[in-house]
Amino acid sequence: MWEETYRQTSYRELPWFSPRPYAWVVRAARERWFRPGTRVLDVGCGAGTNSIFLARAGFRVSGVDLAPVAVAVARRRAKRAGVAIDFQAADVLRLPFPSASFGGAIDVGCFHTFDRRHRPAYARELARVLRPGARYVLSWIAREHSGRLGPPHRPGLDEVTAALEDRFSFLRCEFHRGTRTEAAHFTGLLERRSRPRPPAR
Repeated sequence: MWEETYRQTSYRELPWFSPRPYAWVVRAARERWFRPGTRVLDVGCGAGTNSIFLARAGFRVSGVDLAPVAVAVARRRAKRAGVAIDFQAADVLRLPFPSASFGGAIDVGCFHTFDRRHRPAYARELARVLRPGARYVLSWIAREHSGRLGPPHRPGLDEVTAALEDRFSFLRCEFHRGTRTEAAHFTGLLERRSRPRPPAR
């Protein structure tokens, strides 16, 4: 589906594309949520805007997306920007990286593409490639968004917490009310736990 979407539409016309990096990604760099120079994974990188920003800010960046066309666009944009980024076409549920490869991660708009069945695998795989203590910025369209356009899965905060909190702790979380040009969404800063939290009894 994603590959066909990118082939049929200019990436600049896609509703999720932005020429500017996401505000919390900018904060992550400026407020040192990630250690300077660390390796950061961009989950569902799309056309690469956030990856390019992070690379310019001095991070070593890898970006993955399921759509090879999106990855090709991201590579062209990174080349024009003069930054070296490891972009790969890959399934987020089977990431092509060794365990503990990254000191940070961002996901701006990928998590909400998964239904309940696939969220545990998403959490396991992301935790696998992150080092203990690694920070992770996550933004997703919330169930409070009632607009016609938007992802089919719009998880509430309770659903996201249920999927992630065994392996990640939430350091902060904010709800952003929708506007005429922006869907209602949550953004969180999480940290990878040293070991999975034991199940509740």
